[in-house]
Amino acid sequence: MQQTLPAPSAQTLAEPDGLTGAPLYWAVLSVAMAITMTVLDSSIANVALPAIARDFGAQPAESIWIVNAYQLAIVVSLLPLASLGEIIGYRRIYQGGLAVFTLASLTCALSHDLVTLSAARTLQGFGAAGVMSVNGALVRFIYPHRLLGRGIGLNAMVVSAASAVGPSVASAILAVAPWPWLFAVNIPIGLAALVLARLSLPSNPLADRRFDWLSAALNAATFGLVISGVDVLSRTRSKLLGAMELAGGLLVGALLVMREWPRPRPLVPIDLLRNRTFALSIATSIASFGAQMLAFVSLPFHFENALGRSQVETGLLMTPWPAAVAVTAPLAGWLADRMSTAVLCGGGLAIFSAGLAALAFMPTDATGLEIGWRMAMCGFGFGLFQAPNNRMMLTSAPRERAGAAGGMLATARLTGQTTGAVLTAILLHLLGARGEFAALACAAVFAIVAAGFSLLRIGGGKGTRAAAAV
Repeated sequence: MQQTLPAPSAQTLAEPDGLTGAPLYWAVLSVAMAITMTVLDSSIANVALPAIARDFGAQPAESIWIVNAYQLAIVVSLLPLASLGEIIGYRRIYQGGLAVFTLASLTCALSHDLVTLSAARTLQGFGAAGVMSVNGALVRFIYPHRLLGRGIGLNAMVVSAASAVGPSVASAILAVAPWPWLFAVNIPIGLAALVLARLSLPSNPLADRRFDWLSAALNAATFGLVISGVDVLSRTRSKLLGAMELAGGLLVGALLVMREWPRPRPLVPIDLLRNRTFALSIATSIASFGAQMLAFVSLPFHFENALGRSQVETGLLMTPWPAAVAVTAPLAGWLADRMSTAVLCGGGLAIFSAGLAALAFMPTDATGLEIGWRMAMCGFGFGLFQAPNNRMMLTSAPRERAGAAGGMLATARLTGQTTGAVLTAILLHLLGARGEFAALACAAVFAIVAAGFSLLRIGGGKGTRAAAAV
């Protein structure tokens, strides 16, 4: 059902309606290259952790910081960089992020000890955050309004495809070269993407305000302490330290909200969260990505322990999910321009939940085909949700707040994934082998809750084509 919407503002009508022709294609290619690199590097290092630990004579627990440092740097800097993008320009943040990411990749490749590599990965995470924080905002300025859903669908397809091929790419590189080449391959790609970004990415109207350094520091402390505290509580015996970090993070977060609440354009976009459609879109995203990570972390254990599959078979069995997302995302983006986003997302998430339930109750003697169609069902449902929900998040915010909306989009995804990973660790720790089933069942519940959040947007959200024009 379409809703009656206010007409676009005079400022919006005066702004260019995206790019056309060759500039559009070059800008899309630049964005795709950068996003592919940052997504690949979120998982590609996992495959090399044993080899890196052996080379440096480090314990496996110590080597995990190669992954954690990258993720933590992204989470603490997403919203500050999105806010800075509104002030100095999204293309500047994007180009700066690409440059830092490429330079950090070189440093990673040349690292000779674990401390240096972890520090380089932290720097690489800040560079990746520069790309991720304004990616959604740039997509809104790159594509004409009539093609916005299709553009967001293409973006989702690139993310899913990069996630799907990440382990395979890492394995292929490690088969012919040592682990530093996992990072060295980013250098020529990063330089090419940087040149394309400089030549093709559009500018955006700049906000007339100063950057809030204190709020940025409070934001970093909030996310850093909460994530670290939850990690310590779930993976170590230092329960008191973890509880203190978690409590400290929540306290700093409360101070941050109190500081940001009265501000018209806050760094943490509380102004956008007052918009019912935007807030429900964020809740839908967090719950759905929580479901995704609950399944992604628990399924390898389930396939190997309960179903007796090898590591190679497990890798192959995980592929139908992201492959189905990659195929479905462009279709979902096209549909998002033509029908109710709330219904489309709700239906996709219901299919996603059904697929997760089918995996949870799958017989232990299931064949590869029986596993494959369940995984593809999850990917199909998730693909129907992802691009339309991202589109609604971006278009339910004013165009001048596209940076904040894009930053929240990425933050919601990472928050959901972190929550899902932590819950899986807790369930496996408490329930042992039964934790695999519990995690999948919990994932199905998360997905149906996300569908409920999505359907609540019916009657209160913006329509599709009109929303894209404001």
